[in-house]
Amino acid sequence: MLSRRNFVLATAGTAAAIAGAWVSFTDKIDPTQTLLRTKLRDLDGTLRTLEEWRPKVLVLNFWATWCEPCREEIPALVRARQNKMSVGLGAEFVGIALDQAAKVREFASKIPISYPILLGDTAGLALIKALGNVSGSLPFTVIVDAKGNIAWRHLGALSQELIEAKLDPILQP
Repeated sequence: MLSRRNFVLATAGTAAAIAGAWVSFTDKIDPTQTLLRTKLRDLDGTLRTLEEWRPKVLVLNFWATWCEPCREEIPALVRARQNKMSVGLGAEFVGIALDQAAKVREFASKIPISYPILLGDTAGLALIKALGNVSGSLPFTVIVDAKGNIAWRHLGALSQELIEAKLDPILQP
């Protein structure tokens, strides 16, 4: 029969082994692949994944209608997208709104946004935290390169110049 001391040691050892296996397993979870496979609804209610726009470079902008810096940066993102599309560079911008669908639709009807908009809801908040934005603050932008790797992340509003400066080297063959 096991003594109390041996029982405690065996239990602690088993718990440590399980914890180690869990840490090893979770270290292998790739947040980019999770991001690309997550299903989000567009403004028409259709379920979409970011894999649809691959192998293009993706500029993912997490935003909300109630976020003033988010609203201010949208025209810069629209212009940057137009510039990159006009020269035939393979980049797609996708807005992921962490907001109510009705409010996003109303906002998009007033402010022309030429790139796809997906509704993030709670899945979007979990994604930005998995991508390194542990505070969940907005706006938050992530660039995913053509190979599916996170090339750049930025917390805070962007200017057209900054997003283009970060995109140009990533888009070079």
